[in-house]
Amino acid sequence: MTRPPHRIALLNPNTNTATTTLMTGIAQALCPPKVEVQGHTMMLGPSIITNEAALDAAAKQVVTVGVGLASAGADALIVSAFGDPGLMELRDRVDTPVVGIAEAGMAEASEGGRRFSIITTTPDLDASIRSKVALYGHDDHLASLRISEGDAFAVMSDEARMSAALISIAQQCETDGAEALLLGGGPLARAAKAVDNAIPLPIIEPVSAGLRQALVALGLSTPFLEKRSEMSLS
Repeated sequence: MTRPPHRIALLNPNTNTATTTLMTGIAQALCPPKVEVQGHTMMLGPSIITNEAALDAAAKQVVTVGVGLASAGADALIVSAFGDPGLMELRDRVDTPVVGIAEAGMAEASEGGRRFSIITTTPDLDASIRSKVALYGHDDHLASLRISEGDAFAVMSDEARMSAALISIAQQCETDGAEALLLGGGPLARAAKAVDNAIPLPIIEPVSAGLRQALVALGLSTPFLEKRSEMSLS
């Protein structure tokens, strides 16, 4: 009898279905055979998470939906927003492995003790991101947190503008002593290739990092886990 595939549930903490499709596709492209990534968009909450109030609202939805998915048989859960909303509470509520893309991304970015910079588009989440850096034990590895100027909604709604904004602040990170760059957001994956082409530093895309950590948690040994490069997009 053929074993059913491992099912990894990717939870998009916002209500944007296009973002869910983007992140699910990125994760699925990295999976070995018999592993299926199923994307889940929150029905309530913000369409984009740009401040701490939105992060808190998203956390409640993530926990509710995540508990249901774990009960329904998901083999692993990925909280796919850079604030990792609801991550710790969800871990307390389920036995299923739960991965946060910020936690996974920071772990990869600091691999081998290297210093890294985070680049993102949400100025109102500055304090929240720094608190996650401290929570996950990376204070000594953070070279800088660089945030693009302008309204986050406007910047992120235009891929070309978002890419240009991220490249601009990524160039500043080269003078901050960064040895790697971490994209600070799931939707920013759309700009990953553009940033990688423009900047000589290794780029860590957090959705891919989250998927890799989920595979490790499931005990799946596969060539897809061999990090031949920091970039993970096809």
